[in-house]
Amino acid sequence: MPGTSPARSGADVPARRTPSRSAAAPGGGAGRWTVLVVLCASLLLIAIDATVLHVAVPAVSADLRPGPVELLWIVDAYPLVCASLLILFGTLGDRVGRRRVLLIGYAVFGLASVLAVLAYSPGVLIAARALLGVGGAMIMPATLSLLRHVFPDRRERALAIGVWSATAAVGAAAGPLVGGLLLEHFWWGSVFLLNVPLMVLALPVGRWLVPESTGDGTGPWDVLGALLAAGGLASAILGVKQIGDGRATHPATAALLVAGAVLLGWFVRRQRRRERPLVDFAAFARPAFGTAVSCIVLTVLALVGLALMAAQYLQLVLGLSPLETGLRLLPLSVAAVAAGLAGPRTLRALGPRAMVAGGFLLTAVAVLGLTSLGERDDPAVCVGAFLLLGYGLETVLFGAYESMLSDAPAEQAGGAAAIGETAYQLGAGLGIALLGSVMNRAYGAAVEATPGVPADAARAAGHSLGEALEVADRLGGAAGESLRHSARLAFVHGLQVTLLVSVALLLAGALAALRLPRALPRTDDRTGKVPAQSGRPARSATGGDVLPQRVTHR
Repeated sequence: MPGTSPARSGADVPARRTPSRSAAAPGGGAGRWTVLVVLCASLLLIAIDATVLHVAVPAVSADLRPGPVELLWIVDAYPLVCASLLILFGTLGDRVGRRRVLLIGYAVFGLASVLAVLAYSPGVLIAARALLGVGGAMIMPATLSLLRHVFPDRRERALAIGVWSATAAVGAAAGPLVGGLLLEHFWWGSVFLLNVPLMVLALPVGRWLVPESTGDGTGPWDVLGALLAAGGLASAILGVKQIGDGRATHPATAALLVAGAVLLGWFVRRQRRRERPLVDFAAFARPAFGTAVSCIVLTVLALVGLALMAAQYLQLVLGLSPLETGLRLLPLSVAAVAAGLAGPRTLRALGPRAMVAGGFLLTAVAVLGLTSLGERDDPAVCVGAFLLLGYGLETVLFGAYESMLSDAPAEQAGGAAAIGETAYQLGAGLGIALLGSVMNRAYGAAVEATPGVPADAARAAGHSLGEALEVADRLGGAAGESLRHSARLAFVHGLQVTLLVSVALLLAGALAALRLPRALPRTDDRTGKVPAQSGRPARSATGGDVLPQRVTHR
């Protein structure tokens, strides 16, 4: 893990540590549950913001008139920037204070929301979404790493992570509903306006209630390494986006991919040589950590693009309003809450391997069920599939996050959380690029072959379903009606192809999960911790020494 060299991980970590200050509130008493509420409220807002724009895409397109590439950037700028900076800010929090980074993130997120509300062009909105990504990169790893510190007992931490991950799923699922409610009465900028007063409130509340904590404080922070990771991830994701946009042979695509490979290769080499690396790559060889990270990537890769496509399907194919669209997606949120709250009990009963693999299979069944959807509305299939999808998705993410975070030493919780969130955001960026590419190719080829429609109109209609409906309105008559019908059929066909690709990715995830530990380590019934070995320092549930943390209340 970050800040721990391979030679010092596991049983080789020295028992001696410099004593550090601690406070009672994080370790015991009701105070830790209050902190959980504050952190989950922060996460809820971030998660809502990640998906609230999905139902607003048609309104944004009609108002700002972005091109197809600009529209993708409006959606992708947030996960791209966030994924690029998570390691930088997560490891920085371990050194300068996790609460400090969290509060700065609140301020940045609030200012970016103001900019998004005032956006008058696609470029300004893209810039605002990128700045939101900066704030999100500060907030997300800080919330998870603070949980790792505030709940040192694994049993309580499992419950806290269940609430945390359920909150994230609720926020992502509730985003379209919140967006739909706002769009029923206000313009699309209102989906960002909600952030401003909440972030203004979050700053003093977080300053007052959340305890400050850092890692062991030894060794310098690797600024160059953090910048290499940010530049490499950004270049690699941009290169994949170029391929997804149909520019695989463009010179810029090759340049971005090469730059990403060089920077990330330099980053890996640098970390392997440092005594105090940001990322301990030996950790990825441990099943509980490396496999959990890969499961997070595969889960999000398979599903993130479907949220945007589902919102467009419900609105543009079935003709539902934004509010009706949000309500139709609500079962996913309800199921995710249930899975998150049941997560600790499920983990103890099944163990990480069966829990995560089973979650993948359940999600694959749900996605396969969605392939039966067509031009006509089928509420029963939608509700049933979304219930299974929400439960399976949350089961996978809970098991993966709990295994990953419990495997990490507590003093590098920020770095561990950053890796998990980087995996999530990297999967989101790659998923939108990959599944978006599959969708666009399947849809575009079918629309451009529409008989009786002028070639230039057919090419314009091939950019997106929203644009196709606008072109059909301009054409009018039989040609317009033919294009409208053809575009909807093409979108359904493209969605079905994309869903099958997602099923294949989910099945690959189920196979990958077989490398996770079969069961949780045996713990003391009273404390939930692995008992200390005779003559050795106390061990954490994952084999690392139980080390003190610096905690201050200010």
